[in-house]
This record gives sequence, structure tokens and C-alpha cells, in this order.
Amino acid sequence: MNIQILQMIEGAKKARGLTVVIDVFRAFSMEAYMMALGAEKIIPVGDCDLAYQLKKESPDIILAGERHGKILPGFDTGNSPSELLNLDVKGKTVVHTTSAGTQGIANAVGADEILGGSLLTAKATADYIKKSGAENVSLVCMGLEAISETEEDTLCAEYIKSLVLGTPIDMEERINNLRYTSGAKFFDKAQNDVFPEADFHMCTELDKFNFVLRLKKDNNGLGYMEEI
Repeated sequence: MNIQILQMIEGAKKARGLTVVIDVFRAFSMEAYMMALGAEKIIPVGDCDLAYQLKKESPDIILAGERHGKILPGFDTGNSPSELLNLDVKGKTVVHTTSAGTQGIANAVGADEILGGSLLTAKATADYIKKSGAENVSLVCMGLEAISETEEDTLCAEYIKSLVLGTPIDMEERINNLRYTSGAKFFDKAQNDVFPEADFHMCTELDKFNFVLRLKKDNNGLGYMEEI
């Protein structure tokens, strides 16, 4: 099995085989929580206009997403897992668009299969990869707004790879270190309206869920996440 770790949009474009698009802070952590809270369908899209269009066509849809971390105009929620707890998504369809994670899905056009990756589902994702028998695996780290690498996404990729290869790494200290690197914004009171501290803790709960987020296509070619 050939496992490569790739970075951001260019990495997504180069991804081949079984592809895991990783966004720990916060896109695919957010989607994992949505699924755990009973969302019927999660539709990740790269284009804000498509999100608004889908809402216009189906007013019951919940819009979730951000640009530069901030909730988009007219959206029901941003990209904050802790904020999501105040919203009832059970049985609902959620359209989700973000600066990084969903852009990776939109650009991974050469992938055979796409999963959404986070620390919350890392072990389940590694188990899925091992059982898949895939020859090529691409772990794509989406970074900050898909323009700069981040410690948490690369750490998640390294963790998944280590589990697949059977060479586990000690995660406790490395997760704690995120408080002082790419996760520092969650502990900056001046930014807490956009990056609540609770989100840091919710996004770094290692292997919290035992399911995988896998992208499927509906009859119209629109991608949506399923829980497997």
C-alpha cells in the first residue's frame, strides 16, 4: 500500500486512489458532529452560490459554513461544533461550505473514493483504509483556508498513516502542543466570537466516533456524506 501525505488545494488535485481530505479545525470535525447528532444528509460544497441555490430550491435545508472563519450571510450556523449544539439537525439535510475542507473535496477530482478526515474519526478511518485493500492512499491536509499548512491536519495525517502501518505514535503531547501553534486562536479571547475555546477541545477528542464519513453521489451527481 502506497500512502502519501499531500497539502492543500494542489495536494487535493494530485490525490489518487482512496483519498482522505483532512480538516481538523474545523470542517470534518463539524461534519462528524452533525452526523452524530442525527443529520440525515450532509452536502459539502466548495461554492457559496451553490449553497444558496440549494437552499432556495429546498427551504428546509440547513446552511452551515464560513469564510475566514466567520459565518456566511444568511446561514443558519457557522463552522463551529460548539455552536452546532444549539441547532437541531436531526433528520435534516445540511449544506456545508468552508474555506478549506470542502474545497479539498471539490478539487479531489482524480480520487477513486473520498473520505472526510479528522482526529475524531481517525482510527475508524485507518481501519477502513486497511480493510479497503487500496493500492494507493492519499491523505490531503487542507491547512488554514487551504493556503498554508497547519500542524493539526498534518498530525492527523501522520496519525492515520501510523495506524495503517502499525507504527503508533504518542498523540497526547502533540495534541496538547496544538494549543500553542495552530490552535492558539481558540485561546485568544479577542477571537473567541469566531473561534470558541470549546471548539478546540471538541475537535481534538481523539477517536471519539467509530464511523467514517464517505462521499457518495446522488442521481444528479451531487456529492453527500454518508456514515459507514
